[in-house]
Amino acid sequence: MAKRLTKIITRTGDDGTTGLANGTRLKKNNVRIQCLGEVDELNAMLGLVLAGLTDDESQTLIQQIQHDLFDLGAELSQPGTHLLTQRYVELLEEQSERMNKDLPELKEFILPGGSELLARIHLARTVSRRVERNLVALDDEEPLNSSALQYINRLSDLLFILGRYIAKIQSHKEIFWQSIYSRH
Repeated sequence: MAKRLTKIITRTGDDGTTGLANGTRLKKNNVRIQCLGEVDELNAMLGLVLAGLTDDESQTLIQQIQHDLFDLGAELSQPGTHLLTQRYVELLEEQSERMNKDLPELKEFILPGGSELLARIHLARTVSRRVERNLVALDDEEPLNSSALQYINRLSDLLFILGRYIAKIQSHKEIFWQSIYSRH
């Protein structure tokens, strides 16, 4: 990292703009800036997930994802930069398969909850989906790295699986959706 942030209050954003790493200034409601903020929000949400994890493998996984999300943020703040590669996507797929292999077959939708940690994981999953929707909107305006789009799609899948995996290893009961027709 060439530049260090030594001054946090700069007043340069008081006019409703913010700067990208390449020096370009954009309105704070620009879709690229919204994506950057949502990636940051997702990373913070994963920090809350991380705070509740007790197994080393899951902690290491979430920390790696947090680093990956900083790479995604770097791509967004430097248009045309491609840091996420297909290997990032493959690693998420490998972790998803590892966690999913011993889980019971899913026959119903799962409601978020079961424990505070599981609710956090599901919230992170939904934030990931929002990031994805807005990245697709940005991609409609200016093409993005296809690996980055695939990565964020796999991440929401992985977070769903992580919730199920944590429920199993921590002996939390998953809450299954019951249709109004099956409740009566």
